[in-house]
Amino acid sequence: MLIKRRHPFHMVDYSPWPFLVSLGIVGVVGGVVIFMWEGKIFNFLLSLVIVGFISIQWWRDVSRERSLQGLHGEEIIYILKWGMILFIISEVLFFVSFFWSFFHFSLAPNIEVGNSWPPIRVIPFNFYEIPLLNTLILLVSGGTVTWSHMSFGVNKHSINISSLLMTIILGGIFTLLQYYEYQESSYSITDASFGSSFFLTTGFHGIHVIVGRIFLGFTWYRLLVGCFSKYHYFGFEAASWYWHFVDVVWLFLFTVVYWWTVN
Repeated sequence: MLIKRRHPFHMVDYSPWPFLVSLGIVGVVGGVVIFMWEGKIFNFLLSLVIVGFISIQWWRDVSRERSLQGLHGEEIIYILKWGMILFIISEVLFFVSFFWSFFHFSLAPNIEVGNSWPPIRVIPFNFYEIPLLNTLILLVSGGTVTWSHMSFGVNKHSINISSLLMTIILGGIFTLLQYYEYQESSYSITDASFGSSFFLTTGFHGIHVIVGRIFLGFTWYRLLVGCFSKYHYFGFEAASWYWHFVDVVWLFLFTVVYWWTVN
């Protein structure tokens, strides 16, 4: 018997993915704790693979709901847009807490760090080197993802795909350079408030870059298989919004953590 819907909303079917992802994230956090205390990384990597696999299944179902079942009408797209906006706002507040702690420590340094910022005998990074290069890379990546976004309006499918792939590659270069920077660091996360503030702030941003690349990579795959059209491409918009958020946070991070610290 065909049931006629009397509302424009999509009543989501039962899904095991939210519960399983939450369990996987608990495993990731536990793996990080084990790694920091015992140096064993297997639990962390295993949990990360599990979360990634489940996330792929979840995104696959959402993609099918829109492209194959046609369940995402105008009302649903409107709700999804506001959901993404509120999510980004929550992420902004997440980083505000890190910047708040950084200013708290730096504007009134304790006697334990020599009443100076950066602390005595701590050699900060030269912001003209890798930090500035990474800033240029993220700015260019913001331009390429915008170029890809604008290509939807003029039906330039090849430009759409190639410019988005360039964004993903640039994000990967950023991650590699940040890893190299960490390897060359003269201090660690255990070096008082300076080390913990630096590595927590830049590290969480680095994690957001990786998540953004995964988001863009899944979007790029959907572009290849034709899941988007000129009029329905919110998944791409959400990924590009997230990437622009990552770019803007890095500009503040570069200005405060790298440039302002040295000057």
